[in-house]
Amino acid sequence: MIETVRVTRYVTPLREGGSLPGIVEGSDLGTYVCKFRGAGQGVRVLVAEVIVSALATRLGLRTPRLVALDLDPEIARYEADEEVQDLLNASPGLNLGIDFLPGAFGYEGEASTPAEVALRILWLDAFTANVDRTWRNPNLLLWHGDAWVIDHGASLYFHHAWSAGVTDPARFAAQPWDVGDHVFAAYIGQLASVDAAIDLTDGDLVAAVADVPDAWLEAVPGADTPEQLRSAYVAFLSARLATRAWLPGASAA
Repeated sequence: MIETVRVTRYVTPLREGGSLPGIVEGSDLGTYVCKFRGAGQGVRVLVAEVIVSALATRLGLRTPRLVALDLDPEIARYEADEEVQDLLNASPGLNLGIDFLPGAFGYEGEASTPAEVALRILWLDAFTANVDRTWRNPNLLLWHGDAWVIDHGASLYFHHAWSAGVTDPARFAAQPWDVGDHVFAAYIGQLASVDAAIDLTDGDLVAAVADVPDAWLEAVPGADTPEQLRSAYVAFLSARLATRAWLPGASAA
């Protein structure tokens, strides 16, 4: 699983996001963007962040290091902002930490991203059903001249339908992905070629899901343990990997 780091100080909120992430300092002397388990979106978006970040790394994409941030709500006593206090008090235990990239810039258009990188990002978003890499919100950073992919919480939407139990992986496997206003939609004609070069395996899927802390794998009917939930995630991703019905411009395998 991802490394656990204790939060030592809450620094400042990041108010451009609806879930009110914040900058925090950790016991390892690192600085992180913290996404809180007590935010309205819940822990499943943290699960998606970890899994998709791991898959991005396996595709050769750059994405910030992730840690599990162990938060003691006692830190809230020193915050004057009541909204921040409420969020800290609602988020005891493990939260998601994303390594802060000092001096990073936002996405500056297609010219700032090599075609091979853009195509792999497009493929990743199609595979994980990410709906949040649009012109309005690219979720890309430029750091030391390289593109870094961030914010994957809107991926893997299928787990939000698990309140009554794990659903059928076949539906997600066959669900087409709408390229819509994706920032790299112009590369759609080349997507099949990069698809042929990607060698993601079921072993990669297992390893990516294994990165998720047990504390975020909340029981649902029929999947009561973290390992059963991990198996469910692997089953959904494996079923999707076995077809290309979801890939824009490609026919089902």
